[in-house]
Formats: sequence, structure tokens, C-alpha cells
Amino acid sequence: MFMDRPKQAVILAGGRGSRLGPFTETRPKPMVEVHGRPFLEYLVEMLREQGFSEVLLLLGYLPHVVQDHFGDGGRFGVRITYSVTAPEDLTTRRLLVAREQLDSVFLLMYCDNYWPMQFDRLWEQYVSSGAPALTTVYSNKDRYSRDSVQVGPDGFMEIFDRSRTTPGLQGVEISYAILRRDLLDRLTDPDLLIEEALYPQLTREKKLAAHVTDHRYYSVGSPERLPLTNAFLARRPAVILDRDGVLNRRAPRGQYIRHVGEFEWLPGSLDALRAFREAGYRVIVASNQAGVARGQVTAESLDDIHNKMRAEAVQAGGVIDAIYFCPHDWDAGCECRKPRPGLLFQAQRDFSLDLTRTCFLGDDERDLQAAEAAGAIGRLVTAQEPLVTHATHLLTSQQRS
Repeated sequence: MFMDRPKQAVILAGGRGSRLGPFTETRPKPMVEVHGRPFLEYLVEMLREQGFSEVLLLLGYLPHVVQDHFGDGGRFGVRITYSVTAPEDLTTRRLLVAREQLDSVFLLMYCDNYWPMQFDRLWEQYVSSGAPALTTVYSNKDRYSRDSVQVGPDGFMEIFDRSRTTPGLQGVEISYAILRRDLLDRLTDPDLLIEEALYPQLTREKKLAAHVTDHRYYSVGSPERLPLTNAFLARRPAVILDRDGVLNRRAPRGQYIRHVGEFEWLPGSLDALRAFREAGYRVIVASNQAGVARGQVTAESLDDIHNKMRAEAVQAGGVIDAIYFCPHDWDAGCECRKPRPGLLFQAQRDFSLDLTRTCFLGDDERDLQAAEAAGAIGRLVTAQEPLVTHATHLLTSQQRS
């Protein structure tokens, strides 16, 4: 069945935000400032970039602070409307009160979570699943939060436990949910959170699809999360580079760079590193190095090569901020060997990157596949378009934006 892509996003933004203490004495939680802007501005900006034209804010605590700042949304490039209920109301009641303002299918979000959504991916999964609802789950492999769900191999929710007590949970529900309005017919108790009133029953009926992501989300929900959120929304530019064939000459097919004497920079690659540093970019290397597992490169030799790279980059006026590599064999089934995106997600977590705004430059189709899997921007380095050419293009486009 064909469905039009939704244009309305609904943001739950009515709570008191008591965990944020003094920050929320004079403003509601989504209006806490990050880099001089209310957190909610970043969410609205992302929604506009993802093609949403309508935003409905479900408010409760100090609603005038939000309304006075955002108005009708015109200066933010969207149309913003409001539904205001009591601060004590839970999210089920807020949705029921706003029912007549809801489109037949809409995106539902929490006001305190930022995840760099690529909505087309969510929508494709939602449509193909045939389910009436889909929500987004952070895989939580790094134990960033407390698990609350279990997703099956078929992409449907198997367990939804907001109490987080069921054994075997793996993943955290972060909303970014696509819902049909008629699902509200199921809600009989308005004094519950929507995650308690609706999601468990949909899970039992195998009607809740789950979009699982390894990309970390960021929050203003508690003081301990604010430093990471600040680092993420600072949006310091970064580029991720493959090593062999991008920075240095490749070894012949089936062979490896075994020691520092075999390492040779490609023409212009040190110039590119210098240009990135001068433009304020972080430079991160992500490389498959199966020669370690295959016994052709020792761990010590690999360290020597990487130390040489970093030292000579600095001598040339550049910098390599981090080097990530997969030492496993071709068929090890690990998450870090490209085309799997594990190395990119490791860099994302360590440096609070937004991969949707980060370019990954590689010389192999597997690099492009890894970029696609991670939601990053993939570009192919070739003899005709070496790294220095890509650097020029990237930095020129940054200056124009």
C-alpha cells in the first residue's frame, strides 16, 4: 500500500525537567542552551533539513518560553503549532488532547534526545515492514545507557520493558518513532507514558518495527550528559580516511606494508593533511589490516608505521588525531572490518562525531559500503582524484556553506 511520506513531526516537550535542577527553574528542558542556542532549535533545524514542514510541540511546563521564542516557526523554515496541557500530564494524555492536530501518519520525538536522523532510511523500513509503528533503538553496545528493549533478527521488537528488569535486554528506545494516528484508539489510560500504554501491546502483537542504530544519540535529559552533548553539537568538522591507497602507496595485491621501510606517502597526501589541520578539521584514519591476523605484519611493526605517519604528518604541518584499524582476517566475521562500519562508529563515539556530516574517503568499494552503512558521506580516492583534490573540494564547499 502506497503512503505519502509524513511531513509532520510531533515533539513531546511538556515535562518539568527536574533532573536538570537549576537549568530548568526559568525555562523548560528543551530550551536549555547549547552553544548559545536552545537545544530545541537543533531538533527543529534537523527536521527542516530532513524535509519536515510541520512541527507540533506538545507543551506543559512554562509553555510561553517556547512559544515566545519559536512563534509560528517562520524564521526557522517550518510551520510550528502547539498543544498545551498541564505540566503534570503524562505523554499519553498530551497525545490524546492533541489528536485532532495530528496527521494520519507522523514522526514522534522526545524533546531531549538528538540523534542525527536520516528519515528516508526510517521511512523505507517502516513501509517495507507493514507495521503500524516503528521506533528507533540505539544498540547500546558501549553500555552508554541502560537497556530497555530486545529486537529480533526480523527487525521487530521482541521485548519492550521500560522498567529495564527483563534479562537479556539489548538496546535503548530513543523515539524517532513513526506512528499512525489511529493507534491512539488503543489508549485507554491517559495517565501513562506512551511507551507504557502503547509500545508493549504492539510488541506482543508483533506490530512494532525497530530501526536499530549504532550511532550514539545525545541528550539534555540529565546534567551528566551535557558535556558530551556540547561536544557533539559543537560540530567541529572531521574527515575519516582509509590508509593504503589514500595516504600511502598500496602494496601489491595480496601483500601488505610490513614495516616502516615499505611505507611511502602518496603525492599530495601530506599537503592534504596540512590543509585539513589549517581548516580546523579532525583527521581520523580507519583501515583494514588483515596482515596482522595473517602473520605478515606484527603488531609492533604496525605501531611503528602508524607512529611514523603521525610524526611525519606533524612535521608537514598536519595532524592525525586517531588511527583505528581492524587486525582480523578476511572471514573473521568481526564488526570492524570494512565494509562493515564498526571502525567508523568507534570513531564517532570517541570524538562525538555526527557521521551524517562527516566524509569518509577511501579507495575501495568496501570503503563506500562502510560509509553508506554508517550514514556517512562516502567519496572515492583515485589516481585522477587523489586525496589532495578531495581536500580542496571539501574545504572549498565548507567555505561556501
